[in-house]
Amino acid sequence: MILLHEIGEVLGSAASFEEAVQDILKLLCERAEMDRGTLSLAENDSEVSIDIAYGLSKSEMRRGRYKIGEGITGRVVESGKPVIVPRISSEPLFLDRTGSRRKAEKAEKAEKSFVCVPILLQSHVVGTLSADPPYIDDAGLQSNVRLLSIIAAMIAQNVASRRRARDERASLVDENQRLQSKLKERFHLSTIVGTSRPMQEVSDLILKVAGSDATVLLRGESGTGKELVADALHYGSLRARKPLVKVHVAALPESLVESELFGHERGAFTGATEAKAGRFERAEGGTIFLDEIGELAPSVQVKLLRVVQARQVERLGGSSPIQIDVRIIAATHVDLEQAVVDGSFREDLFYRLDVFPIFVPPLRERKSDILLLADTFLEKYGRKHTKEMRRISTPAIDMLMSYHWPGNVRELENCIERAIILSTDGVVHGHHLPPTLQTATSSDTSLSGSLETIMGAYEAEILVEALKSSRGNMAKAARLLGTTQRIFSYRSRKLGILSKQYRT
Repeated sequence: MILLHEIGEVLGSAASFEEAVQDILKLLCERAEMDRGTLSLAENDSEVSIDIAYGLSKSEMRRGRYKIGEGITGRVVESGKPVIVPRISSEPLFLDRTGSRRKAEKAEKAEKSFVCVPILLQSHVVGTLSADPPYIDDAGLQSNVRLLSIIAAMIAQNVASRRRARDERASLVDENQRLQSKLKERFHLSTIVGTSRPMQEVSDLILKVAGSDATVLLRGESGTGKELVADALHYGSLRARKPLVKVHVAALPESLVESELFGHERGAFTGATEAKAGRFERAEGGTIFLDEIGELAPSVQVKLLRVVQARQVERLGGSSPIQIDVRIIAATHVDLEQAVVDGSFREDLFYRLDVFPIFVPPLRERKSDILLLADTFLEKYGRKHTKEMRRISTPAIDMLMSYHWPGNVRELENCIERAIILSTDGVVHGHHLPPTLQTATSSDTSLSGSLETIMGAYEAEILVEALKSSRGNMAKAARLLGTTQRIFSYRSRKLGILSKQYRT
């Protein structure tokens, strides 16, 4: 009774359930002369494993796993009834999977018994409680069973909560791994679309540097895909399971850049009611991507230089530096060499960032990639807008290929999404593209700017697309356009379109 009273006090005063069970098992071993007290949890109705133990090492605990029905512990979970093993050494069902008894056999002169009782909650087994008492008569062993059963009843509710928490934690770990795998797949190098020589060179550089911790500086015009390259660098590195923190420097107010990057302590400035970790600290163990680094104010450049050099940050209002383990990837469309000459960018910071430069080419220098990119965006935004998009028409392709793309890949992506929204037949036509692409050359209207010629070009495009959709079947093409075969045939002959060219 005194022991149960002490156990009740432990449950009421311990800081955590794990600490309480550790103390309870210790009391059992010391006061009742038992050895190796364990609490095991039943998992997913298929396995039971040691969760908290006294007298076992961590490696021995990890080995203590049993299928339901396996060994003594597995049988207790399966039956929901206590089991007594009077002499461990002579019981074939006792597996000693932890290996702790074999190691202690020589040191222990007295024969040991094993008592294992179920931990029940509403007749459902949520775990087991076990210990090794010394071998005594049957009455003594039954007394130990009653003691362990009472303790099991006292802690049953807590054990059920702990099992739920562990299951949830395991589920979160699995979900995190699944999402990490999905992210890695999404931002794998193969997702960077392009077979042109300039993009092959970019891919080669990514493969060479991704596995290192070298600082990378991404150069190139806005809209070329520098952020996608940063994704590929991070998810292709050994830091892929750690955070990738992105900072778009130009989007942050100048007054907040320093606080956002390096963090601040409570009271560092008006409104700083609590301490806040900066982006560098949040990227610990992973990668930080500093986009538009050329827009950084000179006052912040000084502090960034220290971070790049020493991998230390100091919060606003802080008194001591914080060591960080972060890989830095920076990007800019600014000519940093000229900015150094002009005095708007620090020369020492430039050379610290320019360890491994990668130039991402503009779209006009990789025109062979335009159709690949357009098809990729056609599929992507077709799914997004729940439209079955089949293809891009020939006149629309001519427009895409003849345009100079000052906005690069981002502009192309926006054009295709706009065209998909406008399309009603699953085809991107020339008239779905923005007016900036519909030049005289690209829309085949260079011979004349008359309304008749322009309308004829659009009519020809519509007829051709209908024939492509019907595989050269003129009657079906006419039905698609809501007209008669006679009118369709007349219009086709007038425009020099032969339906047999589209038969497959």
